[in-house]
Amino acid sequence: MQASSGCPLSPQGAGALSPKNGRIGYISVTLDVGASELDEDEANLVIDAASPATEAGFDVAAGGYLGNQVSKPSTESSEAVGLIAAVIILLITFGTVVAMGMPILTAVFGLATSLSLIGLLGHLFDVPQVGPTLATMIGLGVGIDYSLFIITRYRARALEGMERHEALARSVATAGSTVVFAGGTVVIALLSLALTGIPLVSALGYSAAVAVFIAVLAAITLLPSVLAMLGPKIEALRVPLPRRAAHDAEPHGWRRWANGVAERPWPAIAVALVLLVALAIPVLNLQLGQQDNGQLPESTQSRQSYDLLSEGFGPGANGPLLVAVQLGSAAKSGPNDPRLTGLEGAVAKTDGVKSVTPAKLDQAQTAAVFTVIPDTAPSADSTEKLVRKLRDTVIPDATKGEDVQAYVGGQTARYIDLADRISDKLPSVIAIVVALSILVLMLAFRSILVPLTSGLMNLLSVAAAYGIVTFVFQEGHGAALIGLEGPTPIVSYVPLLMFAILFGLSMDYQVFLVGRVSECYQDNPDNRKAVVEGLATSGRVITSAALIMVSVFLSFVLSGDPVVKQFGVGMAAAIAVDATIVRCLLVPAVMEVLGKANWWLPGWLDRLLPHIGLEEEMLVQAEEEASAPARG
Repeated sequence: MQASSGCPLSPQGAGALSPKNGRIGYISVTLDVGASELDEDEANLVIDAASPATEAGFDVAAGGYLGNQVSKPSTESSEAVGLIAAVIILLITFGTVVAMGMPILTAVFGLATSLSLIGLLGHLFDVPQVGPTLATMIGLGVGIDYSLFIITRYRARALEGMERHEALARSVATAGSTVVFAGGTVVIALLSLALTGIPLVSALGYSAAVAVFIAVLAAITLLPSVLAMLGPKIEALRVPLPRRAAHDAEPHGWRRWANGVAERPWPAIAVALVLLVALAIPVLNLQLGQQDNGQLPESTQSRQSYDLLSEGFGPGANGPLLVAVQLGSAAKSGPNDPRLTGLEGAVAKTDGVKSVTPAKLDQAQTAAVFTVIPDTAPSADSTEKLVRKLRDTVIPDATKGEDVQAYVGGQTARYIDLADRISDKLPSVIAIVVALSILVLMLAFRSILVPLTSGLMNLLSVAAAYGIVTFVFQEGHGAALIGLEGPTPIVSYVPLLMFAILFGLSMDYQVFLVGRVSECYQDNPDNRKAVVEGLATSGRVITSAALIMVSVFLSFVLSGDPVVKQFGVGMAAAIAVDATIVRCLLVPAVMEVLGKANWWLPGWLDRLLPHIGLEEEMLVQAEEEASAPARG
């Protein structure tokens, strides 16, 4: 790695000294490796080269991708807090230490495998820094949840007196198939992000999809194997709880709640919609922005570098704009070519521009570049407005009639372009994810209205989550409670990733709830009884699973990375809203109102769709058909 040539701390060289007080300066360093090739050890070697200055009493901090490489906020404490919360909830839910350990073991093993695969994928394409953290959040959450659903069903059957191997087989065949459908919906939603054509978004989608896929595999392969080996020992090491943990069909008042919703469905729908709309209202002010290093913890190299540059040269020095110029003919007077000086002068006079550096030409004298320092920080709205003004009016006016083309680039402008592209792609991604999810649910439940209403309710859940994120981060309400200094821009790709993840996870609970309702309806085609029975038997496990996932997601608020905080708060809020207001109030109320129409499917569509069901009756029927020839 080599430093670029030039005179340090001199305006003519590879650095500069602050004109304000002469006490702050910077040195530009050019590395011989790019951001994707630099690892933390190499970054520390470069930073250690500044130790003589540190020993002499200078405060030295690295910025750029060099500083970013050593400024990754740790997530180990978040993972530990999330796992501790999951342990407590599982102990209360299951009542035994051994049963509690099974979902944790499955999730951790699956997560370790997922992170290894994501590391291998990093050799094929660039995985953003937040990718493994996002995969960890989702992998832990769904890994524990999927195992919870299977174990709950298994213990309930064993308690009813079914032989344990038979109980395990039936639980994997029913709850396991539900896990596959639910996880498949999440994976489909995440992989659909590749349709945006944005490499960063696609890579994050792939990373999260790997974590979910491995979590599903672990739940239907590793978990049953361990449960089969344990046998009755899963009930060992019982915890002395005030009340025995329930895993039967009548847990803790859920039947009373289900009956209450079924008896008064319209008031339940009204209350649910009012709450969801109230939470979603802030989303009307949602603006996509970008993160800058001024939002990182003060202990990081990147934040220290940002603060020093802001103090010495103004906040805009942290996000300079690059103006690239293509000349139709070679510059005859070098940097003093009137076409260049005229353009530089027009840019320098623009409101919001602090300074403009002289242009540098290539050897052919046909291409040039100069730097524009804004008055404001990279994440500020005024910086975005400056970029648009330069592109839309200032540069076109200054180059009109000249044989010149000029473009505004640099990292700040790149993030603005990313936000624009995401805004353009978001509607199509929403449409694709919703359509594919509806198709999956149609295959699962042989119904038209159940998938359609599910899609609509999931959109309400996501809108409520967007509203909460806007309220907390963009508007800054309660920001100090999660370790932020004030309002923080919502990074452009966060809403897009949140939609794909949350829509898929919301479908998880819909599949688990409606799957139980469908099973009950197959036993007794009485819609009200099926809705009540389905909610009564699945409400507790759904809320327990949601509480685990909320705890895992909220634990990542401890991370110093504002982007991770946005994902943590947004997804935790969405899961909490979805598992309570939507699944335990709105969904059963709507299903009660719709009645038998819930299960309507046109005959031609029924013949067209393959028969892939989640109900236990299909398992029993298959067993009877398989044994019929033997009996004959």
